[in-house]
Amino acid sequence: MRAVVQLVSSASVSVEDTMKSTIRNGLVVLLAIAHDDTENDALYLVDKVINLRIFPDETGKMNLSVRDVNGEIMVVSQFTLWGDCRKGRRPSYSRAAQPEAAQVLYNLFISRMQQYVGVLTGEFQAAMQVNLCNEGPVTILLDSEKLF
Repeated sequence: MRAVVQLVSSASVSVEDTMKSTIRNGLVVLLAIAHDDTENDALYLVDKVINLRIFPDETGKMNLSVRDVNGEIMVVSQFTLWGDCRKGRRPSYSRAAQPEAAQVLYNLFISRMQQYVGVLTGEFQAAMQVNLCNEGPVTILLDSEKLF
């Protein structure tokens, strides 16, 4: 499972020009699920995301988590994070999970995260427009296989 985590002052997601979700002061998590991911991968990333100390404290040092600042999280499914561009010019998505399996882990990820913070989402398997104001900019890459 992979995630791109961005610290934001605001973010929104729309589907077919209709606003679906909006947050202020929090994180946007672009989430991709691989065909061999398990519940343990989802739980690992939930723990990482909610406890990442990337918000500035009173001295400006990145020392606080989204929970510490009472921030929100917007989770957006994005299978393209599994795009493999090492060969040719067209990405291969062979590592990405099939939609039915991916949605189960996507929903688990969200429900577990909701136990700790407010979570809003995009729409699974929809074409979305994501707008965000990345602060810092702070962008963190996470991988449940600890490849980076």
